[in-house]
Amino acid sequence: MASNFMHYSRDHKFLLKEWLDLEEVLNTERFKDGYSVDDIDFILDNALKGAREVIAPTIEDSDKIGAQYENGQVITPASTKEAYFFIQDNGLCSSNYDPNDPAAVPLCVLWSMLEYIIGANPSLGTLYLATGGAAGLIEDFGSQQLKDTYLPKMYSGQWAGTMDLTEPNAGSEVGNISTRAIPTGEPGVYKIKGSKCFISGGDQDITENIIHLTLARIEGSRPGTAGISLFVVPKYLPDENGNPGKFNDVICAGIEHKLGLHGNPTCVMNYGENDDCVGFLIGDAPGEDGVAQGMAQMFNMMNEERLMTGLSATALAAVAYHNAADYARQRIQGKATSNPKGEQVAIINHEDIRRSLMMQKAYIDAFRAMAIGTFYLVDIKNNSTDQEKVQHATNIYDVNVPLVKAFCSDYALECISAALQIYGGYGFTEEYPAAELYRDARIYPIWEGTNYIQGMDLVGRKMTMKQGQVFAVWLQEITDFVETNSNNSEFTREFGLMKKAEQQFGELQNILNSWREEGKKDMIKLFATRILHATSKLYAAKLLLEMALIAQNRINEIGKDHHDYHFYQGKVASARFFTRNILPEIGALVDIMQEGDCTAIEVDEAILGIGS
Repeated sequence: MASNFMHYSRDHKFLLKEWLDLEEVLNTERFKDGYSVDDIDFILDNALKGAREVIAPTIEDSDKIGAQYENGQVITPASTKEAYFFIQDNGLCSSNYDPNDPAAVPLCVLWSMLEYIIGANPSLGTLYLATGGAAGLIEDFGSQQLKDTYLPKMYSGQWAGTMDLTEPNAGSEVGNISTRAIPTGEPGVYKIKGSKCFISGGDQDITENIIHLTLARIEGSRPGTAGISLFVVPKYLPDENGNPGKFNDVICAGIEHKLGLHGNPTCVMNYGENDDCVGFLIGDAPGEDGVAQGMAQMFNMMNEERLMTGLSATALAAVAYHNAADYARQRIQGKATSNPKGEQVAIINHEDIRRSLMMQKAYIDAFRAMAIGTFYLVDIKNNSTDQEKVQHATNIYDVNVPLVKAFCSDYALECISAALQIYGGYGFTEEYPAAELYRDARIYPIWEGTNYIQGMDLVGRKMTMKQGQVFAVWLQEITDFVETNSNNSEFTREFGLMKKAEQQFGELQNILNSWREEGKKDMIKLFATRILHATSKLYAAKLLLEMALIAQNRINEIGKDHHDYHFYQGKVASARFFTRNILPEIGALVDIMQEGDCTAIEVDEAILGIGS
């Protein structure tokens, strides 16, 4: 078998028990009667066990059989159904979003567990992950009738939920959607007509009903995103007993044939082909100004989906890394530089292999800290009663969302590619897992707003939000950390590099601000993705050094003979490698920005592509 799920819970235990102050979240009203920090090991280990024993064996069916489209219906492998209900029945997804579920855990804990589940079979993700977010959105904005009708069965996983946003002619430009909502005369009830594409989990044969959260435009509303409303569109209209009743004229017209995630049905959905599709408005209808509430509501769900995307990329990069390291220990080829006349050695002894593995480890440690740390901020802002902490968590979270989504998904691909390279020619075959992991992970830079959109969100919105105050708070946290620890004797070089990177980032901001003042929007767009990467690298270095400080203190306490010594040593190594090898790339970007090359903008498009 090509698939080989390899993952571990030790790093998540470190994040939740040693790096983050999990007690602060567990002591809030929402969680105070639930679990304690002492339960974390048991929770994580059991989730990992389930991922390894129940979820991982299904990945072969998902990839090789995949989702099939037959007679207007999506058919999934039998193992997919079993895995779906294992996840839902064990509280690993939708039920955790139920505000009344006493067994719920904080999001930083939930998504630590979900990293294992996603890594074990990423194709399953869209069949269960959207349901919790969709239910949460109805919980936040829906009428009591919508809540009573849909939430119990969505929270249980008996009914699934989707997010139906993209259209063939709109794509990332959501304001151009053409799906219409026509009033019926009954308040809050509309006829829906239109089409959507790339709808993950838009149809399947696992749950008895699918609840589509669908963006559509009510006639007379304002053009663009401001006039879009959000509707609950069930596949089957619930009857008087709350069970699936009449078919609601929402049809899957086909599924996409994709590079990866073959077990995830990505559907074309048609609404109202027979003029009989009913949607229920979430929130209020547009006012006299034509302004609707749909996009603001949808972004409540979208932002968590973006964090999910970054964490999913992390999960696949981690599985690829662990497999590559295992292979490198077993593959005997070549001789050690230190002993050229000796026996052949495992390739993990070769310098470039070690560099590659160290690069992967450093990035993955950073990805995971960024993602789980940002989910922790969501826990604080959603549950703390300390308004100052809530505001601070909100500020950092707002900046972090595009970083987690884009940085993790872009560089996870680099990590998986590096893992594939370690296998040599075998890596390019389906005999080993790296090829499938690369295929599956390639969607993440595209999902939930392409990574260029994330770059523009950062430079166009997050850096300028509230006259730049929000980003200033985010940046000040890094400055304070560096100043506080700059005299640390064990990381003198690393904090020196951090100071240099901060200065370079200041130069980057100056150039960016000058472009804003001069109205050079084209230059801002040209560099948006690269600026996001540089911003992320600065933040990643800070997080890695935070963890390295904790790890070094533990090393000093436990000594080299302790079973955890190598784990903590690895945390220190990640921070050293990243600050010395990756963080200096910020300076290279500053040089490029100062050069201000406009070739890509100014070149005649005729030279691009065919014939050149």
